Amino acid sequence: MDKVNTTDRLARLRELMSQNKVDIYIVPSEDSHQSEYVALTDMRRGYISGFSGSAGTAVITHDKAALATDGRYFNQAGKQLDGNWTLLKQGLQDVLTWQEWAIEQASAGDGKSIGVDPTTVTAPEARKIAEKLKKKGSGGKLVAVRENLVDAVWGKEKPERPSEKIMVLGDEYTGKKSTEKIEELRKELEKKKSRGFVVSMLDEVAWLFNLRGQDIPYNPVFFSYAVVTPKAATLYVDEKKLPEGAEKALEGVTIRPYEAVFGDIAALSKEDQAVNGTSGGKATKYLISTKASWALSQALGGEEKVEELRSPVGDAKAVKNKTELDGMRQCHIRDGAALTKYFAWLENELIEKKATLDEVQAADKLEAIRKTHDKFVGLSFPTISSTGANAAVIHYQPEEGNCSTIDPTKVYLCDSGAQYLDGTTDTTRTLHFGEPTSAEREAYTLVLKGNIALELVKFPKGTSGFALDTLARQFLWQYGLDYRHGTGHGVGSFLNVHEGPIGIGTRVQYSEVPLAVGNVISDEPGYYKDGNFGIRIENIVMVKEVETKHKFGDKPYLGFEHVTMVPMCRKLIDVELLSETERDWLNSYHKEVLEKTSSYFKDDELSRKWLERECAPY
Repeated sequence: MDKVNTTDRLARLRELMSQNKVDIYIVPSEDSHQSEYVALTDMRRGYISGFSGSAGTAVITHDKAALATDGRYFNQAGKQLDGNWTLLKQGLQDVLTWQEWAIEQASAGDGKSIGVDPTTVTAPEARKIAEKLKKKGSGGKLVAVRENLVDAVWGKEKPERPSEKIMVLGDEYTGKKSTEKIEELRKELEKKKSRGFVVSMLDEVAWLFNLRGQDIPYNPVFFSYAVVTPKAATLYVDEKKLPEGAEKALEGVTIRPYEAVFGDIAALSKEDQAVNGTSGGKATKYLISTKASWALSQALGGEEKVEELRSPVGDAKAVKNKTELDGMRQCHIRDGAALTKYFAWLENELIEKKATLDEVQAADKLEAIRKTHDKFVGLSFPTISSTGANAAVIHYQPEEGNCSTIDPTKVYLCDSGAQYLDGTTDTTRTLHFGEPTSAEREAYTLVLKGNIALELVKFPKGTSGFALDTLARQFLWQYGLDYRHGTGHGVGSFLNVHEGPIGIGTRVQYSEVPLAVGNVISDEPGYYKDGNFGIRIENIVMVKEVETKHKFGDKPYLGFEHVTMVPMCRKLIDVELLSETERDWLNSYHKEVLEKTSSYFKDDELSRKWLERECAPY
């Protein structure tokens, strides 16, 4: 993780800030699948700061620069930021949020302005910052800077917009036609008495129209917007990317150029206003997601002309249908077989052949194995292949020529996933190829107990992931240990590996959305000892209805069904710390893994023996 000297880049940015009469400039980190502009935000922030993590906001003044990120990236940011930057460790006591830090800088003098590209910040966030500035009473204000200043500094070196083809995903994978999804959305519009909904999240557009793309690495989405009204559906996309025959799949959908969206929705809003007036009986507001950009809200006429809400498309997408759930089960069996073959190969190379392998070489081998499996499309995120102390860097990403040699006497953590036509996978396993220390075995087993406890829970309908989070942490807490990341995130169906709105963790938004039958979510507690080792165990689970002796409140009770099919590491389990219930679960799980994946190794003795050894009953 080499540091980048950002001195010249910051100097050029500050010149542009002066030209635009901006005292503070923000490069926010919003959802990276909202639009083309926000999809580039991580790259922009990485360019200006040198920090390559996937979550973080940069705030630059004329004499200071700060990078705010969460606990997943404290270690990484500390290594990558040069001396120009201050690291704001979000979530720690007495540490300012990036918003507070920016407002503090703006309040240090009279009339200081905070500038931001309005396409890269949500409308609610922009409104919140503006309101707080007003309360400070120093005359500070939030300014929409139409030209992205980091892009201007980046110049010709900035990557070009991708031009890969879009594919139509068949009903055998989606389980529902696009026309049905659009009609269901229109029913939501009718309930809200709304003029229409502007779909601004890339994964939502892809899901709604049963299309998949390649514009953002690891996420099968494409740069696009859509507008759905009671009588029309318009897709804003580069038409040259659409495949032959797309007209049939998009019957009844108007195709417009991607660049036309802001002009079109502004015209739509004005047209509706002219027809209906400001106080007529008909609905005059459009719906937009709370994650839609400030620029989009402005184009529609501002907050008086729009209603912001959690996206009904996002909610519908998170509840998988039978076809999607079956696809998840099947793709995880194939992916589990790939991981088993990889771990067996890796152990044999390191221990039997005494081979020297670095983290990138190992990750490349895993990808090569996955590619041999049916319906494989690509990886769902860069593989975290980490040995020893690198495993303590929560979102570590090895780089060719700048990574570690795998040490068989140290912990090895592998967090990886793939995109298949029938689903998306995300699995983390922590292994040891030598003799683990008692501290490593203890930590691993406490994490495993949390993983099992979360999977075994039964809970009433209406329970959120926020309420379940402590189940995964409880055993670590008893030893005075914890981890600085969420316990679970939603997973898309051949879509984003991190999918909202559901999640399991301490974020307030996870308390707002109850888990529902059909949700697919990760179960991934961990523990990280900086400079030494890291432990994480991740299974993907699906929410299902379960039987209970009673049904208090006359409501259904829910639970989880695991789909990940990869053994736990035998060497790292301290069986004495497991209860009888936990041992029974482990034996049952390993029996299922063996039954569902062993057929892939009929002619592969090495992998078969490794699988049988790891799945042997306790």
